[in-house]
Amino acid sequence: MKIHEYQAKDLFRNQGVAVPSGQVAFSVEEAVAAADDLGAFPVVIKAQIHAGGRGKGGGVKLAHNRDDVATVANEILGMTLVTKQTGPQGKEVGKVLVEQGLDIAQELYLALLIDRATASILVMASTEGGMDIEEVAEKSPEKIFKLAINPLSGMQGYHGRQVAFALGLTGPAFKSFIALLNRLYTFFVTNDCSMLEINPLVVTADEQVLALDAKVDVDSNALYRHKDLLALRDEMEEDALEVEASRFNLNFINLDGNVGNMVNGAGLAMATMDIIKQAGAAPANFLDVGGGADAEMVENGFRLILADPNVKAILINIFGGILRCDVLAEGVVQAAKKVDLTVPVVIRMEGTNVEQGRKILADSDLALITAVNLADAAAKVADIVGSGGAA
Repeated sequence: MKIHEYQAKDLFRNQGVAVPSGQVAFSVEEAVAAADDLGAFPVVIKAQIHAGGRGKGGGVKLAHNRDDVATVANEILGMTLVTKQTGPQGKEVGKVLVEQGLDIAQELYLALLIDRATASILVMASTEGGMDIEEVAEKSPEKIFKLAINPLSGMQGYHGRQVAFALGLTGPAFKSFIALLNRLYTFFVTNDCSMLEINPLVVTADEQVLALDAKVDVDSNALYRHKDLLALRDEMEEDALEVEASRFNLNFINLDGNVGNMVNGAGLAMATMDIIKQAGAAPANFLDVGGGADAEMVENGFRLILADPNVKAILINIFGGILRCDVLAEGVVQAAKKVDLTVPVVIRMEGTNVEQGRKILADSDLALITAVNLADAAAKVADIVGSGGAA
């Protein structure tokens, strides 16, 4: 789960991490009032969306007086901000962060990530703050310092010094950075984060280190432990179908293809999407109904898939283990009778009670297309979408 910059900075303050003073505003009037509260100019007005690259898209601007604040806030609020991370459709800006301007001497990059390959917490740091880190990694990988920390032993004193030396910090900035990194590590672990990125992390003219930006992702599987963080979820920033799926306990990711998928098991779902691509079509979604799917979950899965106007056919791919094929078939039949199936449905199933399941489908009087194997199923849906959706 992603949270907004202003939310992350509020949490940082509670952890003792230094951040600029600022307030969130949902209107031009609130933005001007926030600037008045800060009491000094210039101020920075930053669009609050779940995406990076906001500055390049015109979502981060300076304001040098009250009139500037009103003008800039009016320009940003309500705009459709397009960045590399939003895609061409962009995101509408509904709120801004009004923040004090700083006398910046140096911009750095800092991130904490889960490194599954080494089962460690990876600290990444670079002197190339404010740049696209992907571009730095491609063109100047030697400028990115990486340090793996064993989560069982945690961050030690020498870890902070290693990173600070790698960034070339000295004097008060050296001490300020080490204190900040220790607090960020504690924040990362305590809140079950999967990613924490500050770009840029700045050194001010008086040699203090502050988080000028804040991107935080929390492991969604751990949110049951963090009701306070769950309350920060902004569903307006998420795909509407994915939000709806989460209410039904369905694992759903919206894509841009034309073949809707309903599969039991994440690995099988990934394989199904690959085979659809190989057959010449494109998956419209990832949908894992899990091993304990019932008729209601299948029905909700149909509704989610059919809500996408790009879907021209649906492929149901089930391997019967925990979820028996006859139970799945009964669920499909019940669900198909409740929803308006406006596109062809191809079903491939194997496993426990598969013959009983096929008989249930055959006796249903529904226009369901059965496939003998996954390759056959993929070929059938690819042929359907290639011929304009006709069965």
